[in-house]
Amino acid sequence: MVDVCVYGGTAAGCVAAMTAHQEGASVVLIEPSRWLGGMLSAGIKPAQDCPVPAAAGGLTRDVVFGFGNQPHGVLNAFHEWITAAGIEVIFERRVRSVSRTGNRITSLQLETSSPDRWGVPLPAAESVPDREVHATVFIDASYEGDLMALAGVPYRTGRESRDTYGEEIAGVRPVTNWTPIDPYVVPGDSSSGLLPLIDADHGRPVGAADDYTQAYNYRFYVTTEPERRVALTPPDNYSPADYELVRRYLEHADDLSGIFPGWLNSGEYNYQRGSLITNAPLGLSREYQDGNWDVRSRIWRQHLDYLRGLHHFLSKDPSVPAAFRAETAAYGLDGSVFPETDGWPPQLYIRVCRRLAGQYTITHADVINQTEPADSIGLALFGVDVYPVRRVASRNASGQLGVATEGDMFIGGHLGTGRPYPVPYRAITPQETGNLLVPVCLSASHIGYAATRMEPVFCVLAESAAVAAVQALRAQTDVQQVDVAKLQTRLLERGQVLSWG
Repeated sequence: MVDVCVYGGTAAGCVAAMTAHQEGASVVLIEPSRWLGGMLSAGIKPAQDCPVPAAAGGLTRDVVFGFGNQPHGVLNAFHEWITAAGIEVIFERRVRSVSRTGNRITSLQLETSSPDRWGVPLPAAESVPDREVHATVFIDASYEGDLMALAGVPYRTGRESRDTYGEEIAGVRPVTNWTPIDPYVVPGDSSSGLLPLIDADHGRPVGAADDYTQAYNYRFYVTTEPERRVALTPPDNYSPADYELVRRYLEHADDLSGIFPGWLNSGEYNYQRGSLITNAPLGLSREYQDGNWDVRSRIWRQHLDYLRGLHHFLSKDPSVPAAFRAETAAYGLDGSVFPETDGWPPQLYIRVCRRLAGQYTITHADVINQTEPADSIGLALFGVDVYPVRRVASRNASGQLGVATEGDMFIGGHLGTGRPYPVPYRAITPQETGNLLVPVCLSASHIGYAATRMEPVFCVLAESAAVAAVQALRAQTDVQQVDVAKLQTRLLERGQVLSWG
C-alpha cells in the first residue's frame, strides 16, 4: 500500500512521481514498457514544443529542460533521476482491471506487458495477470488513459461537431493536399475498390462530428554512416501493390523527400503534413483510441511495417526515379540514438487518445484567451496543431476525382494566441471519482486538446496534479474538494507559473 500510484512512466508520469516523493508521500510508478520518459525519450526534445519557456515553471523548467536534446541521453536522465530518489518503478506491467469502493479506486490489477525487440507492446492475448497495487490516490499519466477508462470514468474520443462547444474549426474540415490521382484499384472502376492507404469517405459535412483523430507516427533518426546504420528491412508480408497510391503520387510530388524520410524537425524526422503521402499511415489512430492491446499492438506494428515497406518500395521499385532510389536505399535507422531497439524509437507518438470528461472542458475559447478560470494550475501555450486524420477519395470544385487528406490544421503559429493560457485544476479532475487525477488525457475538446497536448504542458500539469494528490491525501478528502487557494500557494512555492502578466 502506497500513498500515491502514478500510472505511466511518461515524462509527465516521472514528474508526478518525483513531485509526490518530494512532497513526502510514498510512491509507486508503473510503466508498461522498459523505458521512462515517453516521447521525450523517443524523439521530441524537452523544450521543443515550448515557444515561451518562461511560461513553464517548477520541475519542468528546473530539471526536465536540462536533460539535453539527445533522446537516449534524455531516457538515461529520467532513469537516473527516478532511481536516485529511490522511487519504486514497476516496469513491463500495465493495468488489467481496476477495483473501486464507492467513488474511490482501491487497487489496480496488473498484467504483463513486455515489449518486443523493437518496442512494440505485448498483445493482450499474450499477456497474463500479475500483481495488485493498492494506493490512496492515483494519477493516470499515460498517453492512453487506461486507468481512467478501466475505473469507469467518463471520457471522450474522436472529434466533436462545431456546435458542441461553439468551435468554428471543430469537426470535419475541408480537404488538404488534393491531388488528381485515380483512387481505385482499377483506374476508372469504382467497383474494383479503393487503393490501400485510402479510407472510404463517411460523407459527413464540414463541421460534423466523427470518431477520427489525428495521425500518429514515429519521430525517428536515419543515417548513411556504416558504423551507425541499422538496415531497414521490408516486412514479411511486403507487397508493392500496397504502395500503388505512392507510385501514382510520384509524378505529382514536388519533393520526394516529403514522402520519405519526411520532415526534418529538430534532428529527427516527423510527419510531413504538406505531403499527400509521408512516413506514417493515416486513419489507424481512430481504432487505437479505445482499442484493447491486441488492437493497439497491431496498429503499433502497422506503423513500423508501413515505414519499412515504404522505404523498400522507394529503394527498389522501378517507378521511382533512380537517383531517389539510391538516396533512399542508403538510409538506415540510426542505431546510436535508440540502441536498445535497433534504432526504432521506443514510443509511438500517440498525439491524442482518450480525453477525460472532467469538471471543466478546455475548448478553443480557452486557447484564444477568451476565458479566465480562477483555478489555474499551469499554463499551455501552443496553437491548434492537428495532423491529418484520414486520406479519402475526393472531388475538387470542378468535380474532378482525386485523393486528399482531411483534418490538418495549424492555427495561430507555435504560440497560437499571443499569450499562454491557464489550464484549470478542474480540467484534470473527474466529475465524481474522488481519488484520481488525469494530467495527460485531460478534459478537453478535440480542438482544445490539439493546443494543450504538448509534453512540457503535460509535465507542468503532472507536477500540479501530484501536489493536489498529496494535499487530498493529507486532508483526507476527495480531489474535487482540495482547497484550490492552498494548492496554488504551494505550486507557486515550487516555482510553477499560474498566470501570464
